[in-house]
Amino acid sequence: MQENQIINLLPRGIRQVVRRQITNIGNLQEIRLRAGKPLIFMYRGEELIPEQEKGQRYIVSKEEIKELIEYISSYSLYAFEEEMKQGFITVGGGHRVGIAGQTIIEGGKVRNLRYITSVNVRMSHEITGCGDKVFPFITKCQRPLHTLLVSPPGCGKTTLLRDMIRQISNGNSYTKAMTVGVVDERSEIAGCYHGIPQNNLGIRTDVMDACPKVEGMLMMIRSMRPQVLAVDEIGEAEDVQAISYAMHCGLKMLATAHGESMEELKKKPVFSRMIGEKRFERYVFLKNKGEIEAVFDSDGRVM
Repeated sequence: MQENQIINLLPRGIRQVVRRQITNIGNLQEIRLRAGKPLIFMYRGEELIPEQEKGQRYIVSKEEIKELIEYISSYSLYAFEEEMKQGFITVGGGHRVGIAGQTIIEGGKVRNLRYITSVNVRMSHEITGCGDKVFPFITKCQRPLHTLLVSPPGCGKTTLLRDMIRQISNGNSYTKAMTVGVVDERSEIAGCYHGIPQNNLGIRTDVMDACPKVEGMLMMIRSMRPQVLAVDEIGEAEDVQAISYAMHCGLKMLATAHGESMEELKKKPVFSRMIGEKRFERYVFLKNKGEIEAVFDSDGRVM
């Protein structure tokens, strides 16, 4: 199992706690380590603070955080400098390890991190087939429509997007197989490790990993000529310009964004403009655990 790849990298004491208190590793979403603070799990959508002994919480030591960072970097932090200055390291299995501590600044920009005191291990989950429920709404004439997935953080947008990419790339009963370009700025969709996607994105998918969205979209269009372009978490004015360019090139666009409702989305200047210009043909709103709450068409009408 992919989950065991990251569990085996944890310091011994924490690894034992996970295996003793988590009955289904597949439902473990996050492991949060803070020096001198209790160990915290995000499990089945709920926060869980495990005990080391009865009535005594497990307190994470700074030595355990150091040990974990050494494990995931293979004792060579220098080799991961580019990833670390973005605040995370991707490991085998597509899991992402977020880090926080004291930054090293050069020329007004973050060059690296040191004195790491907080770590957030985000487990990469693939739920094959979770996209089945959305395809009747987001396809027409055997082709996907421009679609924006919207929800608060942690509600399954990226997991759903990942399966949609896989199914479009391979083809299904709703859409013919199409070439998909993925711009994976935060290495979460594909979960690339040493450049190789750890998640199944289908046989016709190309990935631009750890690349800023705007640059990545333009590079992907010029170099790989995708029929569908997928990005995660849009929200800047520059994103809108790149998306508009991609749509004018005849590509179908799949994207995600943070939001609670269509009303909230319309209040945000960037999205208000896109909604007014009818850029996206479908808006899919998700609630907890990736369930579809509502689907709107380009006119903002509930389907």
